[in-house]
Amino acid sequence: MAEFNLFDAEERTLEQAEALRRDVAGSPQPVRDGLDALIEAYGRSVREQRRLVKVSDRLQAQLAAVNHELGRRKAEAEEALDRLTAAQESLVQAEKLASLGALVGGVAHEINTPVGIALSCASHLADSTARMRELFEADDIGVDDFERYMATATDTTNLILANCERAAELIRSFKQVAVDRTTSERRKFDLGAYIRETMASLGPHLRQAGHAVSIDCPGGIAMTSYPGALSQVLGNFVMNSLIHAFDPGTIGAIAIQVDQPEAGRVRIVYSDNGKGISEENRGRIFDPFFTTRRGSGGSGLGLHIVYNLVTGPLEGSVAVEGGSAESGIRFVITLPLVTTPLH
Repeated sequence: MAEFNLFDAEERTLEQAEALRRDVAGSPQPVRDGLDALIEAYGRSVREQRRLVKVSDRLQAQLAAVNHELGRRKAEAEEALDRLTAAQESLVQAEKLASLGALVGGVAHEINTPVGIALSCASHLADSTARMRELFEADDIGVDDFERYMATATDTTNLILANCERAAELIRSFKQVAVDRTTSERRKFDLGAYIRETMASLGPHLRQAGHAVSIDCPGGIAMTSYPGALSQVLGNFVMNSLIHAFDPGTIGAIAIQVDQPEAGRVRIVYSDNGKGISEENRGRIFDPFFTTRRGSGGSGLGLHIVYNLVTGPLEGSVAVEGGSAESGIRFVITLPLVTTPLH
């Protein structure tokens, strides 16, 4: 009905034209031929307009269907993206926990040595003391027995104290680093001391591989920030070096240098002398799930986590430098000394 209503004026004009044709039936032939041609042309125009309206209606119906389908696909894509984002966040959290688990395992293995030595020494001292008590109760203690016991007691107690201090130092470093990583607490800390604590907690992995570590950080740099995030960043850098930079059996070097390029900001440069990274991969190094060691210890999330932590809670920037695949790699981090509390 809408189509006929649209062309009511054209229909009336055609009726008037037909009436005019009848009125001029007695006119000269050229007049009648000209009028017939005009009426036919106008009729063709009306028919073409009708056809175009039908085509337009059909296209609009198709467009509506397409828009409906696009809306449905868009909703599905957004839902899939939400699921993917949630899965990625879950994987990132799992990677963080995995790195903390590796830290726990390494420290536990490292603590096992001094604790084991202290336990052996304590057991040996207990046996020597028991023998000395037997001699005492039998009133059969000689000077040589007493001197041997004193030498044993002195040596074992020194070993026990030294190894207990070593274990306590490891526990202290690990405790603060682990608490910072799990609580995400913003607090004031000495940057140099905290970097050393973090690297001490990573010591078991580094000593097992035999790599040398140097830290060059001026004293007295105080930060009010998120030390757990910084610890995670340094830990991921170290694990990245262990997995990617050095082949098994290769002894390498890792360096951390700190300076203050301007007031209120600090720059941390982490570098190793390993295999580096190729030019074509450098632009993707912080992308999620990008790794050159798929199936060989690389998850592709370590440096992605670094980027998120540095640009997120630490409110800084991170860049990678390295001229070729043989010249090692440098990560340059610039951070404010005071960050904004997270809400």
